[in-house]
Amino acid sequence: MRGVPKGNRPVILTYHDIGLNHKSCFNTLFNFEDMLEITQHFAVVHVDAPGQQEAAAPFPTGYQYPTMDELSEMLPSVMTHVIGIGVGAGAYILSRFALNNPTLVEGLVLINVDPCAEGWIDWAASKLSGWTSNIVDTVMAHHFSTDELTDNQELIQTYRLHIAQDINQDNLALFCASYNGRRDLEIERPVIGLNEDTVNTLTCPSLLVVGDTSPAVEAVVECNSRLNPTKTTLFKMADCGGLPQVVQPGKLAEAFKYFVQGMGYSKCSSSCDTKASLFSPLTFHQHSISMVLGSSVSSPSPPQWECCMQPQVSLCERRIVEWRSRLCSTESLPAEAQPEEDWPPLRAWFLSRFLSRFLPF
Repeated sequence: MRGVPKGNRPVILTYHDIGLNHKSCFNTLFNFEDMLEITQHFAVVHVDAPGQQEAAAPFPTGYQYPTMDELSEMLPSVMTHVIGIGVGAGAYILSRFALNNPTLVEGLVLINVDPCAEGWIDWAASKLSGWTSNIVDTVMAHHFSTDELTDNQELIQTYRLHIAQDINQDNLALFCASYNGRRDLEIERPVIGLNEDTVNTLTCPSLLVVGDTSPAVEAVVECNSRLNPTKTTLFKMADCGGLPQVVQPGKLAEAFKYFVQGMGYSKCSSSCDTKASLFSPLTFHQHSISMVLGSSVSSPSPPQWECCMQPQVSLCERRIVEWRSRLCSTESLPAEAQPEEDWPPLRAWFLSRFLSRFLPF
């Protein structure tokens, strides 16, 4: 655990993927400068799955490893009222936890999440892979695409050695078997205004993250299609593979910053009440999240953390708006110069087309 709970703010809770632990999965992200700026205002709890920490002792013969559902049921005893960040198996576990305890989860960042149970084809492929390759190769194929395995040799070698040397192989095999035996989350996209309160789906704001060359792209897109579109954002990260939190920590930290702001936690500027905490519930415009998660890679500098995010309109722009409204109205004309009944809409249409062609908006 890093930090101490601060008032009524939620705790950031992380859960790693198979073949990793909280250090190898999240250290790069949480040690990134922009992420440290955020996490200094929250307590952070990292959870390791049983037997996956470094130098863990092997489980005794015949040990029954917890299922994915059982792993999610262990979380309430660890922490309540959380913002979850999960990768792969950890994302599945946090999703299951949020479905079973919707009042305890304020938001989820799900990286490489797969909401589906392992299909017959996947099951057969994993069985065949288990016969023809070792557990390290199987886990590497889970994390990285074929192209990434050949192109990014330094990263691949680092994680291959970590999985082979730092994680107990027998314990890892049990964790992998538990993940491969997961149930379908059975979530369904609600029809807005019809069955939002009855359908089984995540009710908290969710940020789905996947690298554009990750093996998990199809699974994440499928998960996105099952969630409430008004509460879900899909962030497909360019120039990134199976470990976006390691390869692109800056982009993910920026996305997480705006995700947290969108939930109502925003750093106050000097004009705020000095008695207010650095993070307090504030109104934040949804378009700011879209800017970051959509085309933010090539966009101008993002908005600063402020108490309110109001668009800045120049004096010139305001006058153009006034001129447009005056030209398109007939109130300023004398009574004898008023056009016939059918003329105002036609004139307004022509003037609108003219102004939109030659003016910047």
